[in-house]
Amino acid sequence: MSRKGKTRPAAVKLDDKQSERDHRELRIDKVGVRGLRFPIQVRDRAHSFQNTVATLGMFVDLPQEFKGTHMSRFVEVLNAHGNVIHVENIREILQELQKKLNSATSHLEIEFPYFMSKKSPVSRRESLMDYIARFDAAACGQETDFILTVKVNVTILCPCSKAIAKHGAHNQRGEVTVAVRFKKIVWIEEIIEIIEASASSELFALLKRQDEKAVTERAYENPVFVEDLVRNVALRLNAHPLVTWYKVEAENQESIHNHNAYACIERRPEIRIQMANRASQPA
Repeated sequence: MSRKGKTRPAAVKLDDKQSERDHRELRIDKVGVRGLRFPIQVRDRAHSFQNTVATLGMFVDLPQEFKGTHMSRFVEVLNAHGNVIHVENIREILQELQKKLNSATSHLEIEFPYFMSKKSPVSRRESLMDYIARFDAAACGQETDFILTVKVNVTILCPCSKAIAKHGAHNQRGEVTVAVRFKKIVWIEEIIEIIEASASSELFALLKRQDEKAVTERAYENPVFVEDLVRNVALRLNAHPLVTWYKVEAENQESIHNHNAYACIERRPEIRIQMANRASQPA
């Protein structure tokens, strides 16, 4: 039989279960995909940009009348912007999610390793240090919100231990997490530098013996409680002209206790500060 004589089979109609009516009348705030790995390009203060691999979450709200959302459309939106996500097109991705999924709100979370080249304090050996950075973006209509979060490990030496011990003082590695909102772009490197300057000592990937001596002595000369650590970071963020809101968390992995030490400071929105002040005033 010739090709002209062949007939195509009739297209089979597939059920769209997600678009069916849901009668429980409960709106879902966020529904979507999480744990999606994708290459991204991030602005780098030293080299203009660096390429890394991110783990993403993409979400929208689901009106109460719909049974489910169309999960494949999240990946379609992501891949429609090319093989690489630029930070500058996050707003565009959020708006496309709203349009593609007929939603009022959209959310995007991007977490990735970020690298900085550092020189050891004495030998000046250069090596790469890795950090964790995260973008949390949300859109409601045309309004968008963006939060940058950076996680940095540091060395902390206990002031109390130094004061009471005959020999030495116990120290530990601390993890500091700083989330910020800002008026204009703040470099990831700026947040890293603020955190490292607030600790007993910063960390390095490569240390020779003379460097190790310098780092341990620096930490011993600069003892810091976990409370000092978050306050030191907060003071520096207060002085930053572009930061409008922040949350600083520090958790020290105690070396002589079977628990961790934790502290947190948040600069709250102005309205919440006013409410707190009114609540503290006598009736």
